[in-house]
Amino acid sequence: MKKNMGTLDKIIRLIAAVIAIALAATGTISGTFAVIAYVVAGVFVLTSFASFCPLYRLLGLRTCANC
Repeated sequence: MKKNMGTLDKIIRLIAAVIAIALAATGTISGTFAVIAYVVAGVFVLTSFASFCPLYRLLGLRTCANC
């Protein structure tokens, strides 16, 4: 897997993951939406740590300057 995510992209994804988890954990969103929020947050965290997004690869996108 070649990296295709830049630092800003990773930070934004991690912030979005924290917000999604917080909304679901506090009950602001519930039911199916909470489950979806947890799944999306998990995907965002995993892709951030791996610096690789499979969707970016399919679309031919890269947000890092030197990859």
